[in-house]
Amino acid sequence: MRKLLLFVCMLLLNTGIFAQQNSFVIAENYFRNSEYEKALQYYQELYKSSPYNTTYLKRLMSCYQELNQFDKVEQTLVSKLQQYPDQLYLEVLLGHNYERQQRHTEAKEHYEKAIQAVQQGNGYASVIANLFKDFSKLDLAIQAYETILVQNPNANFGFQLAQIYGEQGNFAKMFNSYFDLVDKNENYLSNVKYFSNRYLSDNPDDPNNQLFKKGLLKKSISNPKDIWNDLLGWYFIKQKQFGKALIQYKALLARNPDNLANIKNLNRLAFDAEDYDTSEKCSALIIAKTNYERDKFSAIYIQLQIAIQKKYPDVLERFESILKEYKNSRHTIPVKIAYANYYSYTLKQPEKGIAILEQALRESTSKFSKGRIKLNLAQLLVFTENFNRALIYFSQVQSQFKNHPLGQEARFKVAQTSYFKNDFKWAKAQLKVLKGSATQLIANDAAELFLTISDNQPKDSTATGLAQYSKADFLSYQRKNDQAIPILQELISSYKNQPIEDEAQYKLGVLYIDEKKYLEAIACFEKVIAIDAKGILVDNALYQLGNLYLNQLEDTEKAATYFQKIIFDHPSSIYLIDARKKYRTLRGDQL
Repeated sequence: MRKLLLFVCMLLLNTGIFAQQNSFVIAENYFRNSEYEKALQYYQELYKSSPYNTTYLKRLMSCYQELNQFDKVEQTLVSKLQQYPDQLYLEVLLGHNYERQQRHTEAKEHYEKAIQAVQQGNGYASVIANLFKDFSKLDLAIQAYETILVQNPNANFGFQLAQIYGEQGNFAKMFNSYFDLVDKNENYLSNVKYFSNRYLSDNPDDPNNQLFKKGLLKKSISNPKDIWNDLLGWYFIKQKQFGKALIQYKALLARNPDNLANIKNLNRLAFDAEDYDTSEKCSALIIAKTNYERDKFSAIYIQLQIAIQKKYPDVLERFESILKEYKNSRHTIPVKIAYANYYSYTLKQPEKGIAILEQALRESTSKFSKGRIKLNLAQLLVFTENFNRALIYFSQVQSQFKNHPLGQEARFKVAQTSYFKNDFKWAKAQLKVLKGSATQLIANDAAELFLTISDNQPKDSTATGLAQYSKADFLSYQRKNDQAIPILQELISSYKNQPIEDEAQYKLGVLYIDEKKYLEAIACFEKVIAIDAKGILVDNALYQLGNLYLNQLEDTEKAATYFQKIIFDHPSSIYLIDARKKYRTLRGDQL
């Protein structure tokens, strides 16, 4: 019987909670739609059932105020204060009610009473501070929070204070609040980075960046801690000052030899940004310090890529030395693939590259390693126009790795190879499958090639230029831009005002970038936009233009304009996230 009664009580309690939550949702909906009379009825009941809920009370007061029933607010609050004289947060609500009526003297009196309550250690001090913040009484909110922190140094109001300082434009105090917060509790580091990031750019001379750096250096000098090195490293990465970031991370590594995670991340970022000197130093540290073979080979691989990019005279010797020293390691597969690609694409000896991969395939015992080797071997076979052999390898990988990214990439390569061979029907069938079922990167590539074929596939024996475009595309795949460019130029001239024109203009622009002919590339992308402002390649062209003006021509104003067009005119673009990030960096807008 007792169990039954307990069950009934719990059921009634849960039913009551559900009903209250439902009423609150309805009330909020009415309130947001400015239907204050309807909302008022619900909030009156909610507040009656939960008289200590400040959210209900604030909403109830707001409904009265929106309906110009200020006397009702005053009666409710004064009555509650008489009943509960210690609940001095009500003084803030009273003050706000007077302020809504432009009765500033009376409002000030009640605000002062609330501040006095905080100074006296009232149990509702934090509620008072939060209410001042909610009502944008920022100076009073700061006074309240700072008083609480003096009384209780362990109180956790750092984020609130920092936010208020930011709203006031006092960024020095805002950053110092964040530093104080992480100084007390290092678990807040990720949050501090996240919130600080809103106010920082990648320009070292930006005033906010200078304030952040100055405050952080002051902290690190007065009270040395690992956390300051971590924050400084993060800050320098944001400025793309990778060498300075490495200094901070080396200091961390000196105190903890196992702390290589930051340096591994910095290595990749520096390499991608073409800061090869810093990347080489990071790689050397990782190779010397890591206990994990995978990390060692990732660093070795990056070192070899740097040697290729910087055209070191001993690149071949470096490859051969690594492969000889670690010939039995399964982690050498990426190195062997890079070795084959170096022979094929840089030294123009694809037959040698194919031989290297065929040997690697015979020696490999891992299913996944074989799959990766076959994929790269097939691409070299396409490069040398051995299409049928390439298709055999692509098909094997596709069959062995169904629903795996490796298999999806192989299916795309089958489609691409068929497209190069002018077998557009088969290529289109493969691409149709990939558009919705592959990884995002493969799906995007598949969708773009699918649309290229669909929009330009010959119909009724009418030439559309797709075969010529495919030929130019294949020549660019073979790194023969000097042969691809004239074909595209002829294509543009012969198929004026036809669907293939914007495709050819866009492709020509991409090839001009490869050839470092940036003004010619800009002209091509602008023509893509002029041909059809709503065309499928417009967001691609805008993104290319933004990057060209940002990175090559260093015209940040124009770059921001193109990124802004993607944000507002092409919200479904695959470039949206990156465009928004770059726009924020350039303009500081919080889009």
